[in-house]
Amino acid sequence: MLLVLIMAAVLWGIGAALGTPRRLRWGMLGILWLAVVALHLVLPQGHPLRLATGESAALWLMLGGAAAIVWVYRAGLGRLRTRAQVKEQAGAGAGKTGRKPLFSEAELDRYARHIVLREIGGPGQKALKEARVLVIGAGGLGSPVLLYLAAAGVGVIGVIDDDEVDNSNLQRQVIHRDADIGLPKVQSAEAALLAQNPHVTVRPYQRRLTPEIAAELFAEYDLILDGTDNFATRYLANAAAVKQGIPLISGALSQWEGQLSVFDPARGAPCYQCIFPEAPAPGLAPSCSEAGVLGPLPGVVGAMMAGEAIKIITGAGQALRGEMLIYDALYGESRKIGLSPRENCPICGTKGERDDKPVAGRVEDTV
Repeated sequence: MLLVLIMAAVLWGIGAALGTPRRLRWGMLGILWLAVVALHLVLPQGHPLRLATGESAALWLMLGGAAAIVWVYRAGLGRLRTRAQVKEQAGAGAGKTGRKPLFSEAELDRYARHIVLREIGGPGQKALKEARVLVIGAGGLGSPVLLYLAAAGVGVIGVIDDDEVDNSNLQRQVIHRDADIGLPKVQSAEAALLAQNPHVTVRPYQRRLTPEIAAELFAEYDLILDGTDNFATRYLANAAAVKQGIPLISGALSQWEGQLSVFDPARGAPCYQCIFPEAPAPGLAPSCSEAGVLGPLPGVVGAMMAGEAIKIITGAGQALRGEMLIYDALYGESRKIGLSPRENCPICGTKGERDDKPVAGRVEDTV
């Protein structure tokens, strides 16, 4: 038996020296235990290896059973602690006020991995549930944005798009399915979001964003995400967001490269037109249908856009205000560049003051 204990100590020590995760080291010891038990069950009585490892399998089976009981107890205790922490953070104050809890038991369990994050916690998840976010475009970028916002528990999600699902969309627009071909994209997206999370409210707008409706529509939301590849729509969304003082998260794609930024002049960042004063000449910035795009690229950039949205809503971390993140999928590289407001910008005009407070509660042509 001493021999096995020495082997176990050596395995653990080597794993620790190599920086092997504890879970993997415990797995190695489990394999050693199985090998010893198998040895006792296979080899005959009196065999030297059985004599060297305790003679009988009974002792090792008892040891394994005890270890299993301890593991089950620790796992159950950890789960109970996590659940108690979730309830304490997310349901704080509900009992004192006598009001109905903001989250159901199913929601607490669903959002538990968010609530235990120090940067989000119960207040952050509450802000997500109370947030109203509008997504322009239910295409390549809109697909992951919408899915992750719904999964995160954003309370009200608006989506505006006048297009229908086409077979050529399915290579990258993962919110839609083959059976959705011919349906309005907003209808397909609504069905997918409610299937993913029935606790959110989805507002579909089957129409193109126009100057006549932009201001009134944007006023109903705390945050705007633009996933279009149409420059006219981008400039319109930027102007309407600046007028309402609402942050605009904008993403763009081309072949193997994607970029995103948070345009928010009300909080000291430039607006979209500060950085791109004029639309490029025809042919200089071809759309995805003209130049092509890597299928998974919208998923990468769209997920990052959703991450920025969650940070802005909850106040976690530092959003990409005054910065642009550029991702090159062909070479697996990313870089950030600084952006500054333009004094003579016709949209935002002058620089505002930086304010990183959460925005929640303040309250076409798709890739």
